[in-house]
Amino acid sequence: MSIIIKSTSDIKSSDITSKSVYMDRRRFMQQAFASSLLLAADAMLPVWAKRWPDPAQAPFRADDKLTSFEDITSYNNFYELGTSKTDPVKNAAAFNPRPWSIAVEGECDKPGVFDLEDFIKPYALQEYIYRLRCVEGWSMVIPWVGFSLAEMLKTFEPNSKAKYVEFTTLLDKSRFPGQSRRVLNWPYVEGLRIDEAMNPLPIMAVGLYGDILPNQNGAPIRLVVPWKYGFKSIKSIVKIRFSETRPKTTWNELAPDEYGFYANVNPEVDHPRWSQKTERRIGDAFWKPKQKTAMFNGYGEQVAQLYTGMDLTKNF
Repeated sequence: MSIIIKSTSDIKSSDITSKSVYMDRRRFMQQAFASSLLLAADAMLPVWAKRWPDPAQAPFRADDKLTSFEDITSYNNFYELGTSKTDPVKNAAAFNPRPWSIAVEGECDKPGVFDLEDFIKPYALQEYIYRLRCVEGWSMVIPWVGFSLAEMLKTFEPNSKAKYVEFTTLLDKSRFPGQSRRVLNWPYVEGLRIDEAMNPLPIMAVGLYGDILPNQNGAPIRLVVPWKYGFKSIKSIVKIRFSETRPKTTWNELAPDEYGFYANVNPEVDHPRWSQKTERRIGDAFWKPKQKTAMFNGYGEQVAQLYTGMDLTKNF
């Protein structure tokens, strides 16, 4: 489960997956179940979606086998589109992620409301091969397309009072049928400590497997924090707020004994209803033994210093 950071010269597209499969954009266009967006012709794609990076340029790359596109897009946690793991893909076509804007507010010197196109434009898109570990005990390895969260946040010049960053998902029952049910306190809210957000690993993702982000995976833009459980990687973001105080995040407010604010992947801290010591990779045969869960999901070299001196059994 180690994470390998390689220079451009060390990585070939063939190291990641078959070039004929990976670079064939039309193949993914034909998979209608993944997202209504994937059916659009190239001419209909937003400008930012036409400048995809070379997969050989991945700055961070997990050395695990990639989870298939089909598994990544058909087994999801996204309560706005349904509580079952298979609900999001069934309901994804009804969600329209256009138009879209993102508000940036709070303790920063350059707040504002930005059209998605303008929001993404300043940043270079790159490939990030990250593991995603969910609190229920399943995991995936996903080739995301996105840009550095830290670089984006610096653009808005957070001030000295900015101790946390809060993220909010769209609240719109007409586009998110799951929000008509009171299974969560809508809208969905998540947050990071500012030093966590400024670490090089977290990204704002706008695509996966070489194409725009499918609806069921958090279109049109989501957070990915690879050393934390999946519920921290909030989807369909419409607001980013710099705060002096810790945000009241959705799952932590609903069940604080089960979902900590930090939510670092930690095999030594069990969920009250199940062990976190092992995990099952989505796509593996059920007869295949589960694998051991790595501390910080295998990213300890990059993030362990963020928690020096903290008791991670209490700050879970």
